[in-house]
Amino acid sequence: MNGLFIGRFQPFHLGHLDAIRFGLSKVENLWIGIGSSNKSNEKRNPFTADERKDMILSSLESSILKRVQVYYIPDIGDHEKWTHHVDSIVPKYDIVFSNDDFTTSLYQKRGVKVIAVPLKDREKFSGTNIRERIVKGEGWAEFVPRGANKVLLKIDAKKRLSKIL
Repeated sequence: MNGLFIGRFQPFHLGHLDAIRFGLSKVENLWIGIGSSNKSNEKRNPFTADERKDMILSSLESSILKRVQVYYIPDIGDHEKWTHHVDSIVPKYDIVFSNDDFTTSLYQKRGVKVIAVPLKDREKFSGTNIRERIVKGEGWAEFVPRGANKVLLKIDAKKRLSKIL
C-alpha cells in the first residue's frame, strides 16, 4: 500500500519528520509531494523546490529513504482540478496523510481515504515560526533535523529570509 504526504516544507522541520514516520507506520511506501514547487524567494515560500528536496532527503535515515520518493507539486490555481493534477505527477496511492481541512475535503470528495497526522507542538514546529526565528537569530536549529540545518546554513537562509520577510 502507498501513501501520499504533501507539504510546502518551508523549511522541513521535526514535525514534518514525525509526519513522515507516522505515514510510513501505516503504508509500505510514501510519496512526498513538495507543494508550491513552482514558488520560491517569496515570504510564504522562500526556499526552492530543490532546496526543500535536499532538506528532506538529507534528513531521512537510509531505511526510510528506501521507502519514499519525492515529487514536485506545482500550484495550478484551480482547486477542483488540483488533486487530479497531483495524480498526473505521483504514482498510484491508497491513502493521503493531511491535516489541512481543504486538502482533506478535496480528496474525500473523490472517495480517497485521508488520515490526519498527529501534530507535534504546532506552535513551535511551524515553518512561519522557524523562518521568523532564523531572521531574528533566535534558536531555531533545534526545530529542524540535522540535514535540513546543514542545507539552511549552506544556502545562508538568514540572509535570504532577511530580504524577503
